[in-house]
Amino acid sequence: MQYIKFYATAVFFCGILLCRAQENHYQLRGTVTDLDQRPLSGATVKVGSLTAIADSDGRYHVADIGQQQVQIAVTVIGFEPYVATRTLTPGTNTLHVALTPETNELAAVDVMGLTKAQDANRQAYNVTAIDATKLYNSTMDISGALDRVAGIRVRKSGGLGSNFNLSLNGFTGNHIRYFIDGIPMDNFGSSFQINNIPINAAERIEVYKGVVPMWLGSDALGGAINIVTGDRYRNFVDASYSYGSFNTHRTVVNTAYTSRSGFTVRLNAYQNYSDNNYKVTVDAADINTGAYTPGTTIRRFHDTYHNEALVAHLGVVDKPFADQLLAGITLGKNYKEIQTGARMVSVFGGWHRRGTTIMPTLKYKKENLIPGLDVTVNANYNLGWEQNIDTVDARFDWFGKSKPTGTNSGERSRSLYKYRNNEGLSTASFNYRIAERHALALNDNFSTFRREGSDELNPTNAQYERQKRTYKNVLGLGYHYDIKDLWSTTVFIKHIHQHNRDGADAANAMDKLGYGFASAYYLTPHLQLKASYELTNRMPTAYEIFGDVENQEGNFQLNPERSNNANIGLNYDFALHRDHRFSVNTSLIYRRAYNYIYYRLNNNQSKIVADNRDGVETFGGDAEVRYSFKNWLMAGATMTYQHIMNTQKYEEGYTGVSPVYRDQMPNIPYLFGNADIAVILRNVGKQGNTLNFGYNLLFVHDFYLYWPSRGGDKLNIPQQLSHDFNVVYSMWDGRYNIALEAKNFTDARMYDNFSLQKPSRGFYLNLRYFFNKQ
Repeated sequence: MQYIKFYATAVFFCGILLCRAQENHYQLRGTVTDLDQRPLSGATVKVGSLTAIADSDGRYHVADIGQQQVQIAVTVIGFEPYVATRTLTPGTNTLHVALTPETNELAAVDVMGLTKAQDANRQAYNVTAIDATKLYNSTMDISGALDRVAGIRVRKSGGLGSNFNLSLNGFTGNHIRYFIDGIPMDNFGSSFQINNIPINAAERIEVYKGVVPMWLGSDALGGAINIVTGDRYRNFVDASYSYGSFNTHRTVVNTAYTSRSGFTVRLNAYQNYSDNNYKVTVDAADINTGAYTPGTTIRRFHDTYHNEALVAHLGVVDKPFADQLLAGITLGKNYKEIQTGARMVSVFGGWHRRGTTIMPTLKYKKENLIPGLDVTVNANYNLGWEQNIDTVDARFDWFGKSKPTGTNSGERSRSLYKYRNNEGLSTASFNYRIAERHALALNDNFSTFRREGSDELNPTNAQYERQKRTYKNVLGLGYHYDIKDLWSTTVFIKHIHQHNRDGADAANAMDKLGYGFASAYYLTPHLQLKASYELTNRMPTAYEIFGDVENQEGNFQLNPERSNNANIGLNYDFALHRDHRFSVNTSLIYRRAYNYIYYRLNNNQSKIVADNRDGVETFGGDAEVRYSFKNWLMAGATMTYQHIMNTQKYEEGYTGVSPVYRDQMPNIPYLFGNADIAVILRNVGKQGNTLNFGYNLLFVHDFYLYWPSRGGDKLNIPQQLSHDFNVVYSMWDGRYNIALEAKNFTDARMYDNFSLQKPSRGFYLNLRYFFNKQ
């Protein structure tokens, strides 16, 4: 009954919003730049009695203009003001203003203001926003940038294109949800994951720790990653190519064209290729002679990866009926050779997988559809396929030698299984400003999953023929109160429904209700306190229920997870003697999860499988300190501590209290951090040229692979230190860029999931061209 009331309230709310209308309303939006088309952040735009401030990209928007003929004034320090009278048309009007420098001022003027990443960090949630634009000259992907955020460890099973498992404040894997521009990435396929999307695809990356904003429409248990691509440039080309160790090639092209009438075309394309033939140290045995050589250093030989992806959009912007209406297509394909199983004791020489993404998309966004109401709608459906190919009847050793088995069994399980993980998604968000400080929000997220396929080598296998289906709906309702630069509070409620079916007989349904709040208060203009809490639920994913047809078994009996997440935090920005600027961000966390889904090895330790534990309790904290001196020296450090404790007191196989009760959860780092420093030398060689030197340190304290209470069987993954260096030379104000990188410079042995080794020392060259015209 409570769910019926909840839906009825949501429908009633929509009705109120849509009934409010106004025949004529006026809006004005555009950009403020200098004569060289560089954005002027912080410019003041006055339209009649209304005022707006240009953001970091020079964009402004003035809504609810009450008259048709208005006087417009645009001002910013160091530039001649722009004043004009304009007659507006009903709906959205566009005005781009290019200001002329004052004759008694320097042509180059630094305008102080908040970047979009800094503004995102001011939210009431426990959030860290990364300014991705500062990393565009690197060969980094999204996961590499995230690995430098306090509270996060990105754990890969190998090199480029390998599986990854992100840990955020103690929660890992599917406890964390991923989004692009607020759209869930659950159905994007294997060609679009954070470990292969280049950093150039993002404008910023928002990391929500613990409590997740209701507008993301997610059933995340412990946090969310939102990749914001932005639309900073209307007409631009951004292209880069890199080459490096292990025969690694990466290419990125981002471009867009927008006409004065609002017609727009946007294209994002990238490719990744690597042999991944880096050195590993393993205990190897000759498959023919049986000769055993422990601690042998040898190159991986069957780990090639490549993927190609293209995202294209066509539509209109800045129209009376839509700020953005885009139809698009997302295409991708990938090929991945599989070198090892869940542990490096298994080695393969022929097994591989292929996959495609074919996903039509639709995006619609309109601010002030009726006065005060903002609407966003997205939809997509993935028609791609995946194939697991295991046809070599042989066994391999780490020396690349093979021995025929003569059993027609493949390396693990003979297969040509080709299947479709057809997944669809639709989201709708409504935000209604009741008054200056009050707003209501409604969000609905509906997703479907269907897997079906066949295997010509196993045509009678009933398991392959059974259709596997899931659909899920997440409905959220929230209220927001805000006094700008003083106090902000959000309260929300979420209802989640999921239905699963495995074949004709096995089926189950799940319903959960959650709620939470987030609040922030400025004690001073530079000191912000935050607090947030959420009772959250997460449904098992389709891959946890049905498996991934590679290294993960399915578990149809999984129960939904439930967690109490609490955060308190502090942000403090201050300066010493003007030139020395500091930023301190710290937070304390507490998590109490029930029916916690974790990954363990299956009985023969060849695959991982998702399972429930009665409970897991986490407490800890993280901190980040940043320092800058004038405009040429920047440094920072992060540190994270998390105690993740098993609270399942009784379990199968033991007559009394479990020996691992209140143990630290295994195979999860509990103490880790980063440090970095950058030196920026300006006007090197020529006016407008910049030379950057950078260094980054990664530290991970040693941790246990298995339960600590198991004594000698717990195995210790040793402490890890990795050093990265980079040099970037930018010419013509960033139009041409050359970067050199050295990763894991000391060639330290780096480990990850279940002791899988990461790449050894590597060197990379990156060339980038960027051109922008408003």
